[in-house]
Amino acid sequence: MTDFLLETRNLRKSFGALLATDQVDFDVREGETHAVIGPNGAGKTTFIKQISGELRPDAGNIRFAGEDVSDLPWHKRSRKGLARSFQITSVYRDFTALDNVALAIQAQSGHSFRFWRSAREDRLLTEPAVRILEKIGLEKRKNTLAANLSHGEQRQLEIAMVLATHPRLMLLDEPVAGMGTDESQRMIEFLATLKGKATMVLVEHDMDAVFTLADRISVLVYGRIIATGTPADIRANAEVRAAYLGEDL
Repeated sequence: MTDFLLETRNLRKSFGALLATDQVDFDVREGETHAVIGPNGAGKTTFIKQISGELRPDAGNIRFAGEDVSDLPWHKRSRKGLARSFQITSVYRDFTALDNVALAIQAQSGHSFRFWRSAREDRLLTEPAVRILEKIGLEKRKNTLAANLSHGEQRQLEIAMVLATHPRLMLLDEPVAGMGTDESQRMIEFLATLKGKATMVLVEHDMDAVFTLADRISVLVYGRIIATGTPADIRANAEVRAAYLGEDL
């Protein structure tokens, strides 16, 4: 038996001569927040797409909750509880915040889309959607069209839609990207409330977010993980400093 919820072993993906992931071994414990950092072009997006099922690895395997999911498409991994924020790549701008979350609940539950009945009238969808919006701090904006939300609020709404699927593991790709200082701080504070309650893989360039939220950090450079450890370990790692972090620490 393993205590890892997610494991990758010898994961490899190339695009022609470019080796985007190179024999990547990675693991995430239940309840852990594990951050993946690295410079632009390090292979982070390719790696996350392989975990989520958007890309199939050339070699190696991916295990989730003890099952080999290497060949499963993304929608089947999602049904097993592995959700990526970018799988809901953009909110439905002409729907309210409440509608967006209700539709995510409906999609995950396997309900057919009952076009003859407004989802707004289905309490089995709207009541849990309101609870999720309350949890993420958007309850006062529930009847606002997504198009009229700020960028930070739209990112919050994307996280709410991920939460609506009741994931066992959340793949969060740069959740504070493009936010102002206040918005990013609110997002960090919200994600901090999920620590220990949700399992998260966090891909992020914002080092304040990474060192505040992560239990462990893996550093990806040119498709290889060069170090994994606690935030203190990573801060002190000379190879990491030379390859990526430099004077940012």
